[in-house]
This record gives sequence, structure tokens and C-alpha cells, in this order.
Amino acid sequence: MSLERDIKKMVESIGLSLYDTQILNENDQTIFRVSVTAQGGVNLDQCAEVTHLINPLLDVTPPMGGEYRLEVSSPGIERRLKTLEHFEQSIGEKVVFSTVTKEKFEGELLGVDGEEIRVLTKENGEQKVPFRSISKARTFFEW
Repeated sequence: MSLERDIKKMVESIGLSLYDTQILNENDQTIFRVSVTAQGGVNLDQCAEVTHLINPLLDVTPPMGGEYRLEVSSPGIERRLKTLEHFEQSIGEKVVFSTVTKEKFEGELLGVDGEEIRVLTKENGEQKVPFRSISKARTFFEW
């Protein structure tokens, strides 16, 4: 079994959903970031519970070689969209994304139809974009 699948099962056992896992470097530190979601949001106690739950698993099956810091949090109001499920969870929100052909789209996410993303842009109205052509995507919040 994969580490991400094991983490997902553990997170779901306490009523949360695994949004994403990510390995990144910040300020000369390696971070293993685990993002979790729940209906109504995620609080600090739930993040701490996930940390305590998955720490023993990571001791046995580390996500990478070498030292790292574990971070457990919600993905936030502005978050990366990597899967069709991420797009489905973000319907009605503002999104910005680019395609492998360098086209850029910004607007309200209207829906996901099979393998296509529907977005309402100010410039061109409703657009349909194949999911597999999207290279980078995120939600954004207009302050």
C-alpha cells in the first residue's frame, strides 16, 4: 500500500478527508505537508489529532530520506487544485489556471463535466477546458 493511501485511511477514521500531501523546501528545511478538510472547516485540535495519528506511521514509513518537518493543516482559502475532485470541491469559487499551451483562465468555477472544467470568465463567458490540459491551478479570494 502507498503511504498516501495509508494516511488517507487514518485521516478518514477520525471523520476528516485527505486533501493533499506535498514535499517542499522552505528556509532550508524539508517539509512534509499534509492538508486535510472537513465539512465546516478544520480546527487546530483536529490538525493536532492527525499529527499524533500519523506520526507512528511516518516513523515506520518515512515520506523521504533525511530529516523533515511534518505540517498538518487545512489547504486554506487559496489552495492548489491538482485533481478532478479538488475542482469538484471548489465549484462556485474563483479559480485561476493555465494550460500546457500557456493559455490562462480566471473566473468562477461553474462545474466539472466528466473530464472537462467549466469556468465563467469576464472576457469570454463560459469556457470548457479539458482537465488533462491544465498545468497549474489554484483557487483565489478577492479581498
